[in-house]
Amino acid sequence: MDETWGTLRRATSARDGSRLQAAAVDGGPRTTGARRAGQPPATVASATAPGPIHTAWLDSPLGPLLAAACDEGIVLLEFGEPDRADAQLAALCRLVGAPLGAGDHPLLRRLAHELAEYFAGTRRSFTLPLVDPGSDFQRRVWRALRDIPYGETCSYAALAAAVGHPRACRAVGNANRQNRIAILIPCHRVVNQDGRLGGYGGGIWRKKWLLALERGHPPLK
Repeated sequence: MDETWGTLRRATSARDGSRLQAAAVDGGPRTTGARRAGQPPATVASATAPGPIHTAWLDSPLGPLLAAACDEGIVLLEFGEPDRADAQLAALCRLVGAPLGAGDHPLLRRLAHELAEYFAGTRRSFTLPLVDPGSDFQRRVWRALRDIPYGETCSYAALAAAVGHPRACRAVGNANRQNRIAILIPCHRVVNQDGRLGGYGGGIWRKKWLLALERGHPPLK
């Protein structure tokens, strides 16, 4: 086994990394307007991120979130089931080719701050730069996801049409599943044509919770 990945796997599976209390972090710009979530000032980076990549566990009402950032932007935000988090980190190892490890980073502190505002219902969009290596099709889908307004949903069919492939609903669903930056790239806003929630990598209960929050009906904690 590659030593870098072996060390990372042990650290993340054991929750052995920087842990930021989102509600306690103060700093970073504050944006509370009703701007569309797909129109943040930050630019989504397309190039491979330079190393090192810093990781941290963030507390949230939905359980721990594993976050990762490099100097160029956020590269990962994933719910903390160990099997899924490990898979996402393994994908990052292949795509980015940079060393991964625990450690603090200014972008992780900003992320914790903005997520705290989001979960409090006072933030509708995020200002953080994102790094999202993937195929051209995947990145078109991820950009289209960011155009779905806060508090609204979109069907897989409509999303496929938005990226110019109206018959590619299955491929769009696969791209959703490959999204490594939950919430900021809001794949939870995609539902079935008949309005049913459909799938969600973080669990249907989390998808339902996030949609309720964004519709102004804060879920019970």
